[in-house]
Amino acid sequence: MDKLTVRDIDVSGKRVLVRVDFNVPLDEKTGAITDDSRIRATLPTIKYLIDRGARVILCSHLGQPGGKVVDKLRLTVVAQRLSQILGKQVGVTKDCIGPETKKSVASLQSGDVVLLENLRFHSAEEMDNHIFARALAKLADIYVNDAFGTSHRSHASIVKVAEYLPSVAGLLLEKELATLGSLIDNPVHPFGGLVGGAKVSDKVGMLGNIMAKIDFLLIGGGMAATFLKAKSYETGLSLIEADRIDTAAGLMEKAASNGVRLLLPVDVVVVDEISAEAKKTVVSTENISPHQRIVDIGPQTIKNFSEALQNCRTVFWNGPMGVYEISQFAQGTRAMAKLLANLSATTVIGGGSTAELVIRKGLADKMSFVSTGGGASLRFMGGKTLPGVEALLDKGSLPAGKLKELAKSS
Repeated sequence: MDKLTVRDIDVSGKRVLVRVDFNVPLDEKTGAITDDSRIRATLPTIKYLIDRGARVILCSHLGQPGGKVVDKLRLTVVAQRLSQILGKQVGVTKDCIGPETKKSVASLQSGDVVLLENLRFHSAEEMDNHIFARALAKLADIYVNDAFGTSHRSHASIVKVAEYLPSVAGLLLEKELATLGSLIDNPVHPFGGLVGGAKVSDKVGMLGNIMAKIDFLLIGGGMAATFLKAKSYETGLSLIEADRIDTAAGLMEKAASNGVRLLLPVDVVVVDEISAEAKKTVVSTENISPHQRIVDIGPQTIKNFSEALQNCRTVFWNGPMGVYEISQFAQGTRAMAKLLANLSATTVIGGGSTAELVIRKGLADKMSFVSTGGGASLRFMGGKTLPGVEALLDKGSLPAGKLKELAKSS
């Protein structure tokens, strides 16, 4: 972690603009928050600022409103939940910029918290527009990025606003980078990668980058079909990335050359049609019918994966083992989640759908760390820079006195 953090700058009495990731899931019928883990994850930063008398201005997006005001994507429900958790009132502005927003921010006292309305009600946010970013920056003295889950996006509130304010990392962002960075730089061996999900293309960079670090690589989920195809297995009607078959073959060769034990499914759950009512069958990977689809890993594969993982002292998991949204096809995913929750090892969940299912099963507290960013964690584990992190001040770039001077004059 070579970036300055909120601990490195004087925030007392300052207006601090904090980019958070409050893109929480909402119930389609009631509009209620179904999982508030992203809100809770940023509490350490918010409380740190409150305790030091900062005037806290939170900003976030919610959903994909497409640059228009969408009432069901207003952040009122988020402000209400945050108020309950913090035990203090958190207001929400009518817009994220403009005269009324300036007035609301100007009325803040030390320790107060306000949440700006959905950033993506303005198309300029996703366009990395400097005018929009400047309008946000004028609300504050200091900028803090605590939105790891969106730090791989070059959006105005993530990158451009950092050009106008002294900008540092929040405590969640710091923890994400430190935890994931330790997997790349200094993992405790044996180190296992459990990888699933639909597409090989989403994971290529990450797999290539960690191949020299890991001892075991276990491939499940929809992407396993592309690997099986690369070994000339019949995969039926399963989704195959035809343009990634050579990539899968290359990754298997790289695993072999690095001494990585790579495990593919030896048996799978198949159906004729993906539906909750479908009749499922377990077959070996050598006996998949041309008319069947793979929807989960089979019992022998679960056993093989479990035996390999029980030998590991570090495990990184990203991607479900099957079509976990349908209960009868979620056995493999549930088995892996339960195993990792009881494993005497460092277990890191790589955000996205994997994090959601672990949280939903009430197992998050039994994991060493659950990342708040799926796409961001994959990009970071792939050895690529995150624009939102690159935009922050480096450690040693400015003396403490200069930081305080910047905060006063910004």
